[in-house]
Amino acid sequence: MSNRLAAETSPYLRQHAGNPVDWWPWSDAALAAARTQDKPILLSIGYSACHWCHVMAHESFEDDATAAVMNALFVNIKVDREERPDLDKIYQLSHQALTQRGGGWPLTVFLSADDLVPFYAGTYFPKDARYGMPPFGYVLEQVRGYWDSRRDDVRAQTAALANFLRDYDRGDAAATALDDVPIRSALAQIARAFDPEHGGHRGAPKFPHCPEMELLLDLSTAQPPPSGQPSPASGRGGQSAMVELTLRRMADGGIQDQIGGGFCRYSVDERWEIPHFEKMLYDNAQLLPLYALASRQSGNGHFAHVAHELLAWLVREMTAKEGGFYTALDADSEHEEGKFYVWQRDDVRGLLEANEFVVAEAYFGFDRPPNFEQHAWNPLVAVPLERIATALDIGIDDAQARLRRATQKLFAARSTRVRPGLDDKILTANNALMVAGIARASRLLDAAPLMGLADDALDRLHRDAWRAGRLYAKAGDDAARFPAYLDDHAFLLDALIECLQCRWNPRDLAWAIALADTLLERFEDRDHGGFFFTAHDHEALPQRPKPWIDEAVPSGNGIAARALLRLGHLLGEPRYLDAADRALRAAWSTMQQMPHACTSLLRALNDFLAPRTHVVIRFGDDRERTAWRAALGDGPALASSDRVDSYFVPADAANLPATLNAMKTASGGVAYVCRGTNCLAPILARETLASALNATLSE
Repeated sequence: MSNRLAAETSPYLRQHAGNPVDWWPWSDAALAAARTQDKPILLSIGYSACHWCHVMAHESFEDDATAAVMNALFVNIKVDREERPDLDKIYQLSHQALTQRGGGWPLTVFLSADDLVPFYAGTYFPKDARYGMPPFGYVLEQVRGYWDSRRDDVRAQTAALANFLRDYDRGDAAATALDDVPIRSALAQIARAFDPEHGGHRGAPKFPHCPEMELLLDLSTAQPPPSGQPSPASGRGGQSAMVELTLRRMADGGIQDQIGGGFCRYSVDERWEIPHFEKMLYDNAQLLPLYALASRQSGNGHFAHVAHELLAWLVREMTAKEGGFYTALDADSEHEEGKFYVWQRDDVRGLLEANEFVVAEAYFGFDRPPNFEQHAWNPLVAVPLERIATALDIGIDDAQARLRRATQKLFAARSTRVRPGLDDKILTANNALMVAGIARASRLLDAAPLMGLADDALDRLHRDAWRAGRLYAKAGDDAARFPAYLDDHAFLLDALIECLQCRWNPRDLAWAIALADTLLERFEDRDHGGFFFTAHDHEALPQRPKPWIDEAVPSGNGIAARALLRLGHLLGEPRYLDAADRALRAAWSTMQQMPHACTSLLRALNDFLAPRTHVVIRFGDDRERTAWRAALGDGPALASSDRVDSYFVPADAANLPATLNAMKTASGGVAYVCRGTNCLAPILARETLASALNATLSE
């Protein structure tokens, strides 16, 4: 018999539709039921690809006896944290305040129905006592007993927590000129935490901190500020070297799917060897442009190869035929984590020719002891292919051909296995991250055809998530249930700016302006600066977060501030520039206290202190466009920089904002080069563009 979750569209919620637990989705009806019955709420938050969510579900939520206790003592609500990140942010912070330790998923929170503030919280609870944790049934009985016998204590505790939530993220705004002190502090903290052998942060588990790597690459090619402005942290070769080492170790590790491409969420060890096997769209969206940029800056072709393998996985497994990208692939298949991805050595030997196996065995580490739970192998790059070729006394081309054939055979054999579950939600924020990543990669890898993927995704979002001038957090029949959050608006604005640099689209410029205006009108804290995570007319909740810190995705405030700076300089729109200034000032206290956790905001701060260069080229036909693009790519400074925005605007482009309309075209085309609000004289000769731009970048 199904419960209420059977009618939901979230794959995660539908996974629990057959539970004996009397689950509710988050709704007014569920909250009213808890108040009417005078029961506390058991709120369980997770997502479809979460391994420990599955473990708790199999142990407890599918167990009739445990479900009977849950149904008798609580109103039980299940939430997909990817549909309701607002709830997840509030209750993760509540968990941290109550337990004095970090949270995670599954998140298990017990709420007072009157004020929706928690009085007890945890994450995974085992059915039977283990891992030093009490059994879940015991927790249920004790929590309900505390609620029944000590209601006054519950009210006092929830009142105190409500005050904490209300005042959180309300630090003092900067009253004086902004400077680069938080950037310098972050660099020092990143350097202290850096693992010089494996890259990334020392210790385990190990996550790819993408906004942090983006900041390091920003600073490795940083422009100095105009005369008289505070100086940002200067670029150093060590910063790009840290990023390149991290990306190289990740690409060689088991966190990358060596057989099928794409990256898993994180590694459980310090060597990037064994991941939790879920593959998230948002991780790969952030890693794609990093590998493309590292390839451009370092000249390392392997980084470009990794980016192309990631894209092949994206097209093959994560792209909807109607356009847009799915959310995640599960860690588990057939109720076992990693079963789809790991191998037995004898099975590999049986699939390959002897001359293929001798290369693949050494390359993927099958000749070593099993690295996954002592019984199977998760492939990684154990030995460089060049060394294997030398040891076998064969040419590198022969070794590459053998490895290619072996990988193709392993991929074909793996494709016959039971696949991990697919979360097919089309989420606006995650899709926007990937669209931005594709647009950047298409420019950095000189692969213009990639933009077809990005344009299809944008068309899907415009058709299915942008309705009557309002944005929604997912595309689909139930989109109207999920008004868009800060991240949706900020990430999509950033993606549109990236796409406009690949091809000019009047719709996308108008859409970007509408999103920027919405950020100011419906999300900005007009009294203190910065942007709330939810709009002014959103459902009333115990907290209205204003997130500064990067989490699994970049800070919405950091991306919003940076995108508003870029759009504001392009259009000459002071409203956008001033809003970015206010956001940075509002975040100042947090940037000073935890700079290493605010790297998206620090990227925006760096752009504020040392404004990016943008180039607008007005051209008459495709031949002129091609010639100007070739001229724009010349010169060493530009070739190594990701701090130049370039827009190719056709001479016949209609409905241009005043600033762009004032940039008149000329026979043969004309280029306008600006750094922040300072512009050079129009450039009519293509052969002088690169030298003028390189001079601007190296001032």
